[in-house]
Amino acid sequence: MIEDRTTSVSAASGPAPAPITQMDYARAGIITPQMAAVASAEGREPEAIRAAVAAGRIAIPANIHHASLTPGGVGSTLDGVPLTTKVNVNLGISGDMADEATEWEKVAVALDLGADAIMDLSNSGKTRAFRTKLIEQSPAMIGTVPMYDAIGYLEKALIAITPEDFLEVVRAHAEDGVDFVTIHAGMNCRVIESFKETGRLTNIVSRGGSLIFAWMEATGRENPFYEYYDEVLAILHEHDVTISLGDAMRPGSGYDATDAAQIAELIELGKLTKRAWDAGVQVMVEGPGHMALDEIAANMKLQKRLCHDAPFYVLGPLVCDIAPGYDHITAAIGGAVAATAGADFLCYVTPAEHLRLPDAADVREGLVATKIAAHAADIAKGVPGARDHDNRMSDARRRVAWDEMFDLALDPARARAVFESAPPSTEGTCTMCGKMCAMKTVNDIMDGLTVSLS
Repeated sequence: MIEDRTTSVSAASGPAPAPITQMDYARAGIITPQMAAVASAEGREPEAIRAAVAAGRIAIPANIHHASLTPGGVGSTLDGVPLTTKVNVNLGISGDMADEATEWEKVAVALDLGADAIMDLSNSGKTRAFRTKLIEQSPAMIGTVPMYDAIGYLEKALIAITPEDFLEVVRAHAEDGVDFVTIHAGMNCRVIESFKETGRLTNIVSRGGSLIFAWMEATGRENPFYEYYDEVLAILHEHDVTISLGDAMRPGSGYDATDAAQIAELIELGKLTKRAWDAGVQVMVEGPGHMALDEIAANMKLQKRLCHDAPFYVLGPLVCDIAPGYDHITAAIGGAVAATAGADFLCYVTPAEHLRLPDAADVREGLVATKIAAHAADIAKGVPGARDHDNRMSDARRRVAWDEMFDLALDPARARAVFESAPPSTEGTCTMCGKMCAMKTVNDIMDGLTVSLS
C-alpha cells in the first residue's frame, strides 16, 4: 500500500544495511565481480571503475536475478576517460505483429552482432513469459518500459489503473531480472504546464510519455511515477535495477529540439538523478530523438551539466526528418556526433522507424549502423584501445589477407558474401581494381617482384 504523502517518515537508526546494488558496494569500498569484469573488458583499473560507480559516473546495470549477464559499464571514469559507447537494440511483441518466433530471430541477430543491451518493448498481451526467457538466455543487459506492459499485464483500461497498479508492474519487472527500466518520472505537472503554454509541432512522441500524459489528463492527478518516486526507487534498489530516466518530452522533430518542454523536463531529471543516487540506485538519463547537427554537442553538454555527469542514453538523434526508410542513417549520423560530444549509450534506429515494426533484417541494418556510429565516436573521443581493431584491419588490407579482413569485420558474414558475389579474374584482388590493385602492386614492388599490368 502506498504511504500517505502528508506523513513524514524519519530515518531508522541502527547499523547500515547490507549492500545490495553496485552503487551500495562501490560506496562501501568493495569491488564486485561485475566491476572487475567491466574493468577487464575496458582495460581499466578495477578501483577506477569502483570509484566512478560510487559517484554515479558509471552505471553497471546488473539485476541480482540476471544470472546469464555479461556485465557492461556505461559512462566514464572520474578522470573523464569514457568507457566504450554501448549500443541497445529494441524489440518486442506488438498488437499487430504478435509473433514471438520473429522476436527470437531478432534476439539472435542482436546477440550475434554483439549488442550490449536489448530492450524488450513488448506491449500486447501477457509478455512475462517472453521477458523471463529472454533474461534467462541473454548475456546482454535487458531493459524494459513497465508503462508499456501495464495495460496488458493488469488487464485494465488506462483510466482504471491506480498508482499502486503501476508500482506492481515495476515490481514484477524487477523480480523477473530486468537490468534497467525506463521510468518517465520527469514529466510532472510543471513540465506539462510548460508544454501546453509553449506548444509544439509534433507534441509528445514518447509512447510511454503519451500514456502517462493521457492518464494525468483523465484523472487530474500528478504523474504517479513522480508522485511516488521514492516507492519506485525502493523497488529498484531491492533488486539492483538501474533507473533509466525517460525523456517523455524528447523532441520528435527537429523543429521541437531544445524547446521549453524538453529543457523543463531535463531540469526535473537532474533532480531525480540525485534522489536516485541518494537511495543507492544507479541512474542513466535518456536524451533527445530528433535534433539538427549543430544543436547536438550543446545538448550533450547541457544534459551532463544539469544531470550531474550521469551516464547519458540517446535515441539517435535523427538529424533530419525526411528520410523514412533510411532513418538508421539519419540516426547513425546523429549518434556519432552525440557520442563524440559525451553520450555514453546509443539506442539503435532501424530502416523501419516511423513505418512499421522492424523485422530481423531491419534489426541487422539498424544495429550495424549504430555500432559504426558508436565505434567512430570512440575513436574520436579517445577511448583507450578503440583504434587498435582498425589498425589490425588496415594491416590485413595492406597484406591483402582476405580471411583476416572478414574475421575483423563488424559483420563478417556480410563482408564475405559481398566479396564472393563477384569473383575477380586476378587472384588475390577484388573486382573493384583487379590487376590494378594498389595493395598488390606496391606489395610486389616491395618484395622485389616484377609488376606487369599488360
